[in-house]
Amino acid sequence: MRRDLLPGVMLYLVTDSTPRSGPVEEFLARVIEAGVGMVQLRERRLGDRELLRAARAFSAVCRDNGALFVVNDRVDIAVLAGADGVHIGQSDVHAEDVRRLAGEDFIIGLSSHSRDEFDAAHASAADYVGVGPVFETPTKPGRPAVGLELVQYAAARASKPFFAIGGIGTENVARVRAAGAKAISVVRAISDVDDPDAAVRELLASMASPA
Repeated sequence: MRRDLLPGVMLYLVTDSTPRSGPVEEFLARVIEAGVGMVQLRERRLGDRELLRAARAFSAVCRDNGALFVVNDRVDIAVLAGADGVHIGQSDVHAEDVRRLAGEDFIIGLSSHSRDEFDAAHASAADYVGVGPVFETPTKPGRPAVGLELVQYAAARASKPFFAIGGIGTENVARVRAAGAKAISVVRAISDVDDPDAAVRELLASMASPA
């Protein structure tokens, strides 16, 4: 069951369909080979047909290269594309409803931005919880950073995987690791650099170092 791969994921990439370093299929294969264990397609610029086409391409590359693949928000697109799961937010459908629709093997991720949201997400049908944004990030305009305190809170209570996310890069990942995060999710630190392979290796090296 591919869902069983989730606890082993240390680095989770969130990206759109046009990364800076080149064609998306080539980009995904490179970063997965370097160590990305899960990929999320977050794409708000495309219509449904274009989004499904992109999701199917992501799904094929991720499956061929051994990474998990989830779609942001859209359960329907995730199911049609053969994705491993979906990532939902606080205002989206409930994780329990996704589980009833998509089945037990479907991976469900749920974002959290506070202690109460983390507790509720952790107790829900979600398989993993996103915690953040840890630092301010332009990918979440208007949402204040939660800081490392919420990472510490999650690390002390989590019995399912959680991913620290938001403004994390090579310059601060050691602080996130020291706060208790065993896994991180990044956007710009991989998608917006000229050498994403090197960025992946550097991030993973920092995550593997003793806190």
